[in-house]
Amino acid sequence: METCSIVNKSTLHLVGVPYCGPYSSFPDEAIRLQTDFLARKHELNHVIQSNVMYCPYFGNETFATYWACFESEYSEDPLPQGMVAITIPMHRYALVSSSSQRMGEGYEMLKAWIEEHGYKRLDQAVSLEIFYLEGQHWEEEIVDILIPIEDEA
Repeated sequence: METCSIVNKSTLHLVGVPYCGPYSSFPDEAIRLQTDFLARKHELNHVIQSNVMYCPYFGNETFATYWACFESEYSEDPLPQGMVAITIPMHRYALVSSSSQRMGEGYEMLKAWIEEHGYKRLDQAVSLEIFYLEGQHWEEEIVDILIPIEDEA
């Protein structure tokens, strides 16, 4: 696990599939969604990097919305059945890189680091998991965990 840092991400245009459900269904539903999405990646024509899967998410105390997406160039082409385009505005994030098998530890480390350094989470913005799909077993790949923070610490 790497050390935490601050990064700025420019606006992201993503195309993918969403899941919304109770927290009790995670992470099983997130893994299912990612697997189903990756099996359909051949349906997308304007993907910028097919080895980088973006998973934005947002939740409250009861449920979460989770996406599996690729960054995509803008296109007037119709989207494949069940896929949706979303745009995530530019934000400043606290970031940690982790293995996908140790994401829980990554989240704990990042949340503690945010608090220790006096940053405040940007509650209305989505967080991101970015998976770098380098091998056959994407479940064991490197993932960046990004939590949006306010511009001033």
